[in-house]
Amino acid sequence: MKKDFYEILGIGKSATAEEIKKAYRKKAIQYHPDKNPGDKEAEENFKLAAEAYEVLSDPNKKAKYDQYGHQAFENGGFGGGHHMNMDDIFSQFGDIFGSAFGGGFGGFGGGGGQRRVKGSNLRIKVKLTLEDIVNGVEKKVKVKRKVQAKGVTYRTCPTCNGSGQIMKVANTILGRMQTATTCHVCSGSGQILDQKPAGADAQGMIMDEDTVSIKIPAGVVDGMQLKVAGKGNEAPGTNSIPGDLIVAIEEVEHEFLKREGENLHYDLYISFPEAALGISKEIEAVGGKVRIKLDEGIQSGKILRLKGKGIPNINGYGNGDLLVHVNVWTPKTLNKEQKQFFEKMLTDENFLPSPEKTDKSFFEKVKDMFS
Repeated sequence: MKKDFYEILGIGKSATAEEIKKAYRKKAIQYHPDKNPGDKEAEENFKLAAEAYEVLSDPNKKAKYDQYGHQAFENGGFGGGHHMNMDDIFSQFGDIFGSAFGGGFGGFGGGGGQRRVKGSNLRIKVKLTLEDIVNGVEKKVKVKRKVQAKGVTYRTCPTCNGSGQIMKVANTILGRMQTATTCHVCSGSGQILDQKPAGADAQGMIMDEDTVSIKIPAGVVDGMQLKVAGKGNEAPGTNSIPGDLIVAIEEVEHEFLKREGENLHYDLYISFPEAALGISKEIEAVGGKVRIKLDEGIQSGKILRLKGKGIPNINGYGNGDLLVHVNVWTPKTLNKEQKQFFEKMLTDENFLPSPEKTDKSFFEKVKDMFS
């Protein structure tokens, strides 16, 4: 079982953004590869700390993690920092280390230098039916993404000599200060275009259509975002890595079933005779119809709970329920014979309201639903 992100950073759930950042910096320095050369365990802890910070430093990701745990980001092959390599981590969070190791990072070693450029992320929406959400599904989508053209070559940037940085010296009241800035010619990659194939843009890139397989776990919710690593746009240069494909979930509303968290609701309408005599009814459920029995004398507002017929918990803690709301339909028009019948029943004891102590009021039912 994966270790809790808060436990990895040694903080509580109420930690502020600044406390999260401070805790990550402490762990990152503790397990930094320069400080622990050849130590695989330290390298693993370094990656885990980066993964925890990637999620907890983002308010939206943090909220999803607090609600759904690791499954919100990693089911079906999606993940966070644990799936990064070292260059990814330094590229995204290197500024947090400050000068703890003598400068910025571009890879292993604390002396700065050429950084690994990452391509931009792509974002798509995937529509899912209730059946898809209950069962989990694998979707294949076509994505147009930038890739390096065949035959493109790159050479060392003459401005920064391949370091990706330009050193500047300025005179200040504190003396001569040396600072490193990203090379404006190669954008920090240390390389520029050498040979450009026909049809490629100024960076040697072309648009290509790729079919991406997306495994979506059961129990996802509308608005949740999943990540397919490495399926975004590529970046120019021989030392670059592709961006990611961000998949936003869009839930298609079901015709009869309404979702509330992990539970499903279904409105069942029955007639006066059916309520009085009792009846067996087929109702809609995910994956097909389900037959239920209604006892004679069933009251309008009765809620029948079908255990386990709802949405799976994304963390694997079982399924929600299907709640069937019984509504006794009152006819809006009556013929003469029907009116005479009900007029006779106005004073009949069987037709006079006589709720039992075990019958819950409407407000009690509402309270039970939200408790």
